[in-house]
Amino acid sequence: MPGNRDIEIAWKYHNATKHSYASIRNNPHALDWPNKPLLYKIYPTLEVTRLPREARQTGVSALSALSSTGLPTPRSATLNSETLAQLLFLSAGITKSKKYNGQEIFFRAAACTGALYEIELYIICGDLTDLAAGVYHFGVAEFGLRQLRAGDYRKTLAKSIGNSKLILEAPLTIVCTGNYWRNAWKYQARTYRHFGWDNGTILANLLAVSTALGLPAQVLTGFIDHGVNKLLDLDTQREVSFSMVSLGKGPSSTQKLRSVEPLELPLLPLSKTEVDYPLMREMHEASSLIAADELRAYTKVSGPPSSSATQAKLIPLPRLSESELPNDVIEEVILRRGSTRHFAQVPITLPQLSTILELATQDLPCDFAKAPGRPLNDLYLIANNVEGLASGSYFYVRKQHSLELLRHGNFRKTSGYLGLEQQLPSDASVNIFFLADLAGILSRYGNRGYRATQLEAGIVGGKLYLAAYAQKLGASGLTFYDDDVVQFFSPHGAGKTAIFLVALGKSV
Repeated sequence: MPGNRDIEIAWKYHNATKHSYASIRNNPHALDWPNKPLLYKIYPTLEVTRLPREARQTGVSALSALSSTGLPTPRSATLNSETLAQLLFLSAGITKSKKYNGQEIFFRAAACTGALYEIELYIICGDLTDLAAGVYHFGVAEFGLRQLRAGDYRKTLAKSIGNSKLILEAPLTIVCTGNYWRNAWKYQARTYRHFGWDNGTILANLLAVSTALGLPAQVLTGFIDHGVNKLLDLDTQREVSFSMVSLGKGPSSTQKLRSVEPLELPLLPLSKTEVDYPLMREMHEASSLIAADELRAYTKVSGPPSSSATQAKLIPLPRLSESELPNDVIEEVILRRGSTRHFAQVPITLPQLSTILELATQDLPCDFAKAPGRPLNDLYLIANNVEGLASGSYFYVRKQHSLELLRHGNFRKTSGYLGLEQQLPSDASVNIFFLADLAGILSRYGNRGYRATQLEAGIVGGKLYLAAYAQKLGASGLTFYDDDVVQFFSPHGAGKTAIFLVALGKSV
């Protein structure tokens, strides 16, 4: 099996799953609607413990919850089934439904590619005030928990983690997994990129809600995959652990190490048949940490490469005073959020864009973000219609909270083309492209860095969504023509890799 340092596997996967004008036309993919996967993982033989539907409001504005600075620390919420229900509902729960062609479609709290919801959540906890210690699966359809293992397995989980103290002292940890087929039904092998995006939008919500509740949270990507997969009893040909979040802080677990036996629990099949895409499983296996020395090497990486230096004249972005910012609470904004399907070709304001950029790029509590102010992804913009900002392309200089002008011009048609020839980015007020120095990242982190880069893009993208909807704007995550994006932003973006795209504007 290739190791984490065999980075040619990451390049092979990434290059093979690039979109281009030619690839879209030469490799058409028709959706097999009768074989569409079930959107829920269901253990038919396990009893469901329903979670409470009603929960107290945090009273914290969405924009404050997105900020890592200046938020008064509220009294930490008691971790019980009600708090857990809040966290799960506002990150991955069903929030609305719509009728479409005679069918009812259910939408969830966080954006997801194709509304296919391939990310599953599991809970590993000690004894909470009204929930027994155990390993649980979150049943989205029933809004409840199914217990997979009884007892405190935090010490067992901690064996697979780089920073075991975070797990041992956290009353609960949420593990996020990705199901290959549920997303690959539509997106084929490109699904592995979507694991990071769709996991990231869930984590953006989860981090904002945990901040509002006063719960410490830490995103962890450094773990030995086999140990976590075994604890959750995953069929790794179909589903794999991708990230986790430790929540809260309390006394360290004193429970003994527990053995982990196979459960062999029956599951409802997702489809009559599944199509295998070996390329994404090869990518995941190559980015898996197998031994303790690989884990140590990953967790000791000093940090990502620095963002592009510039001597150019910068355009400082305005900051609104606290009294000028919208104060809609985080729950209200998450329930309002959607993925915009039509943008009006009308302007947003420069202060609105400034607020979105500043809040979305706050330092993240992630184990790969070891150097403050040095994210894995850089943000490039095409401004189509922003009051107070000339139309053109820009680079966001995070440390100075400023924009560097790359080119003046009307790039509406160009942004539509780059966004896979879709109308949405053409109509959007501004398009934010994520580019990363993938070569530098892989040299430092190995293939695991590919996971981290996609996940960070998803988290920042999810925060862009929330910051936009908090200001009653719209947002939509999109795919793109990979190399054309890099070429458009060159020479500034030369040598980087296109990772993600979020379009912003006013919804029709």
